[in-house]
Amino acid sequence: MLRRLRLLLLPLLGLIATTALANPLGPTVGVVLMHGKGGSPEKHVDKLAKALQQQGVLLANLDMPWSGRREYDADVASAVKQVQEALESLRNQGARKLVVAGHSQGGLFALYLAGRLPLDGVMAIAPGGNVAAGTPRERLTDTVASARSLLAAGHGGEKTRLADFEGSKGLYPITTTPRIYLDWFDPDGAMNQSKAVQQLPASLPVLYISPEDDYPALQRVRQSMFDALPANPASQLLIPPGSHLQAPTAAIPGILTWLGRMAGTD
Repeated sequence: MLRRLRLLLLPLLGLIATTALANPLGPTVGVVLMHGKGGSPEKHVDKLAKALQQQGVLLANLDMPWSGRREYDADVASAVKQVQEALESLRNQGARKLVVAGHSQGGLFALYLAGRLPLDGVMAIAPGGNVAAGTPRERLTDTVASARSLLAAGHGGEKTRLADFEGSKGLYPITTTPRIYLDWFDPDGAMNQSKAVQQLPASLPVLYISPEDDYPALQRVRQSMFDALPANPASQLLIPPGSHLQAPTAAIPGILTWLGRMAGTD
């Protein structure tokens, strides 16, 4: 009964989020927000985006290469450049504190970026898509090997049918080039979460969000992944109610409070 009540209250979180802070954040804070795998800026992160804007946050809600529309049409370096340009735009608009945030695969990429870009904070919302983890690595082994063979044979730039994996739907087809595919799906590459967190500077605070009813595999590693982050007194493990897909909305009050502390407005 308690769990049902919590889930029924989730739609109200976005409505009350604008009252979460005594003082609006204002343009002091700039946030680059990234959606999850197969998603879009208008999908599961939209309520969070609106709540941030209502608090005066300068926001760039990006359509990333792993969106449903783009289907891995750009490599990791291009995605890093996309975020860098968005951060520079926010800085030019007056943001003095810059944060990268992402949901699911966007959350993992936010952790990857945090070890490579000058930031004031990172928010990983139900980070997922770790291609080095047991089941994803196992299920994608044959496709990764096929992409490597195509690359070695000189077909790395030719679009072909390959496979992606998600715990809730299993293997499913995607169309991209072997070179781009390996950039995202090599177990030792950018989407290796353990390697990503090892690159984070100790000076960078992280808000690590793992909802109560996240996918079981992500629930099992939430504490170990948070503990693997460099020690920082401003880092926080936030466990809001809700599922993996509900996490961006469910975490709005906690996100605004954490940003308020970082900006010095709470």
